[in-house]
Amino acid sequence: MTSNRPSHDDVVAATDERARSMVPQRVPVNAYTTDGAFVIVAPLAGVADSDVSVELTENRVRFWAELRSSGPRDFVVHEWEYGGYERVLDLPSGYGSGVEASLTNGQLVVRVMSGDFAGDQTIQLGS
Repeated sequence: MTSNRPSHDDVVAATDERARSMVPQRVPVNAYTTDGAFVIVAPLAGVADSDVSVELTENRVRFWAELRSSGPRDFVVHEWEYGGYERVLDLPSGYGSGVEASLTNGQLVVRVMSGDFAGDQTIQLGS
């Protein structure tokens, strides 16, 4: 009996090729302010926290997730990837003193703390 399933090496090679050629998917967000933070909530389906990075720069926050898997498949419908996400948002004034983030059940929550900008910061979730 032979398997039509791609090998691990086939999946890794296909994922690497797709990651090099794809344009990152723009992620929809919900954002709101609290007394202490500018909060961003975004769906990031199909990635692990170790795939996600968040970068705070003056007046902006950027988050992205690497492509997790893109094995060779014959899709009938193919509308999204398992990663390859990215989004940049301008910050309202009064936020930027720090950043924290978590990924739970496919939902990324980024909190940009209120206060004066304290310098560039990049965090890698899961590390």
